[in-house]
Parts: sequence; structure tokens; C-alpha cells
Amino acid sequence: MTQTSENVTWLTQEAYNKLKEELEYLTGPARTEIAAKIAAAREEGDLRENGGYHAAKEEQGKQELRVRQLTQLLENAKVGEAPASADGTVSPGMVVTVAFDGDEDDTLTFLLASREYASDDVETYSPQSPLGSGVLGRKVGEDAEYELPNGKKASVRILKAEPYTG
Repeated sequence: MTQTSENVTWLTQEAYNKLKEELEYLTGPARTEIAAKIAAAREEGDLRENGGYHAAKEEQGKQELRVRQLTQLLENAKVGEAPASADGTVSPGMVVTVAFDGDEDDTLTFLLASREYASDDVETYSPQSPLGSGVLGRKVGEDAEYELPNGKKASVRILKAEPYTG
């Protein structure tokens, strides 16, 4: 799965099916299960001191947030392969290798994609992450700068950018 600047998310058919299946479960059986938990906890009495009730309501909130995320993701999804960059420009859906501070012995290879498409094969960085946004749109051979969580700047040189085939 990859994202483009038009807020389109490219999904493989397999990823789309998996996310659609998760959404169907969350809006069907999972909603029924959580409603039953809340009803059972409500019958236990005083809701102010009912830990089971509060836990079930929190679980329901998290579940509904995930439903909204999946709905939005699938509404903006296109199934197929994201257009590949012919000129070596880093874009979502690419496996990128960078060298920290230009040191080719200190490298990192990662998939630039949203978290729903995290891979066991390669570490995944979001295009919105500091490193992801720093390399996005740059070309192989260029340097990119990004801000660390502590406010300091770091730089990397882009060594490779290839479409993810995983």
C-alpha cells in the first residue's frame, strides 16, 4: 500500500481484501460482542464504580475509531500497483536505502508506506514520519534533511529507491 499526494492509497488486492474483511468484522460480529459486554456490565449495578463497564466502553471507542480509519482508507483506495517513478524520485511504495550523514557504512533500508502495509521483510516508515517526509520527492544521490524528535536536524543521502515488490 502506498499513498500519493492526492490522498489516494494504493493497495494490492490482497491488502484491500484483508482490510475490507477487518472492517466487516468490526461493523458486524465485533459490534455485537461489545454491545453484549456493555449490557452485561450495566446489569452489574452502579456504573460509576463498574470497571468492566468502563473498560468495555473504552474498547468500543477504540473499535469505532478503527472503523472510521478503515472506512476512510478504503474509500480513497485504488487497487493495483502505484505508478513507479522512472527518474529515481522517492515516492510512497518504494524501498529506500539511505546513508546517515553520508556515511555509506551507516545505512537504513525501509519501505515508505502507511502503517497498514507494514511488512515483515523490511521496516516501514510512513511518508508523514520525519524521515519519510524528508526523503519524499528527493532523487537517488541527493541529500535530505529532517528534524529529529529532540528538535535537532539530521541528514541522509539517498542511495537507492526501488518499487516494493513484496
